[in-house]
Amino acid sequence: MVGPIRSLQFRPNTRLLIGVVHLRPLPGAPRWAGDIQAVIDAAIADARAYERGGADAVLIENYGDLPFTQGPVPAETVAAMAVVGRAVRQAIGLPLGFNVLRNDAHAALALCAACGGSFIRVNVHTGAMVTDQGLIQGQAFATMRLRRVLCPNSLVLADVQVKHALPLAPLPIDICARDTLERGLADGLIISGIGTGQATDWRDLERVRAVCPRAPLLVGSGVTAENVDQYLQWANGFIVGSWLKRGGQVEQPVDPRRVAALAKRIKAGAAR
Repeated sequence: MVGPIRSLQFRPNTRLLIGVVHLRPLPGAPRWAGDIQAVIDAAIADARAYERGGADAVLIENYGDLPFTQGPVPAETVAAMAVVGRAVRQAIGLPLGFNVLRNDAHAALALCAACGGSFIRVNVHTGAMVTDQGLIQGQAFATMRLRRVLCPNSLVLADVQVKHALPLAPLPIDICARDTLERGLADGLIISGIGTGQATDWRDLERVRAVCPRAPLLVGSGVTAENVDQYLQWANGFIVGSWLKRGGQVEQPVDPRRVAALAKRIKAGAAR
């Protein structure tokens, strides 16, 4: 392992950059290529590129496992993510998190416990969202109890009206955010655009910040070095994947030069 396990921490007057490791298709997925070592090697390379570029943390997700399930992922997915997660944990010193698509927070918590993770991303923590997988309902009750048992120090970062989805009830985003924070007990809130790589509406951040003034607030999609400045006055962090790849193409490897450019922009903006 590279140094001690570091935790994800939100501090005043700082802004975090969390780089996403998009895993290649895993065993059982329709596009699984049959070579787990290739999946591991690609994940380590991306994680190291984030670390070299100055990212503050890394988030691993099973991005290549299309189509996703609305419920718990199968055992082979968790097993493969654990193998990859341990390899990444041993290769870098950054805080490590997991997002198990589409919405398996329990598997993500288990991975934190097994792989030294310090946070998870939950797409639907409270409420109900209509998605391409069907209706997904939040499981905050079970998630927060399991967190207490498995990994009490791991943060739960929850999306509010997550991308690639619409709320079942047309509630304003600020009301959903407050419920996610105060009733779902999320440790941080994520606001995103309508899809992967799509820019987040700064007005949504402004509305959520108004009702959740002290909550860690993260931008979950569409961040670039060109538009990050518009989010800095409201956001505590940025979860970025697509733009940090070569040429801004999600299927390409992570480009440490892009990571460095965005990290520099974020830190400069936070210092103003």
